[in-house]
Amino acid sequence: MAPTLLDLAHWSTWAVCAVIKVPQLAAVLAARSARGVSAGSLLLELAGFLVFLRYQIYYGYPLQTYLEYPIIIAQDVILLLFILRFSGNMKRALFYAVMYPWGGWYMLILRKWIIDLAMNLCTFISAASKLAQLLCLWQTKDSGQVSALTWSMSAYTCATRIVTTVMTTNDLAVLIRFITMLILNIWVTATVLHYRKTKKTD
Repeated sequence: MAPTLLDLAHWSTWAVCAVIKVPQLAAVLAARSARGVSAGSLLLELAGFLVFLRYQIYYGYPLQTYLEYPIIIAQDVILLLFILRFSGNMKRALFYAVMYPWGGWYMLILRKWIIDLAMNLCTFISAASKLAQLLCLWQTKDSGQVSALTWSMSAYTCATRIVTTVMTTNDLAVLIRFITMLILNIWVTATVLHYRKTKKTD
């Protein structure tokens, strides 16, 4: 039973993450606008993902527990490029696309204490990314092009990763991160749906 549950959690996480940013990308491209989508939130999310991926690789955790992260990171970079393009910041977009992933990645392998410290801060960085999106929503009171589907898919993958972490590495730092992200992803999803409903009512 346990191996079947673990396989199901892994496969469903990979399947969801393969298209996790597609609804958000589709919404931005269809509207040719990134209204409501926080670039700051996306940058912080990318930082959190890079740190988390490097940590998992560094400590030799099973590939199945982090296989989705390169896919999500690639989708985030593409989404960031479009957000900055529609905001009129294409030069800035190219700079981030080239420097951000590689610079962050190699900085993390300089010293063991750096990657350990970065992982301890990773939860705060990732939480800050969700709070930045919430702040953007609260300030504008408009969900704009923010995709509730993308955020709900993120909540699902956090839930499945709680299960897989408990059943494999049982790393407390990783568990705390996923639990925190689950709560915040649900909060963002609920906020997006709330403002969407309010706009329709108006």
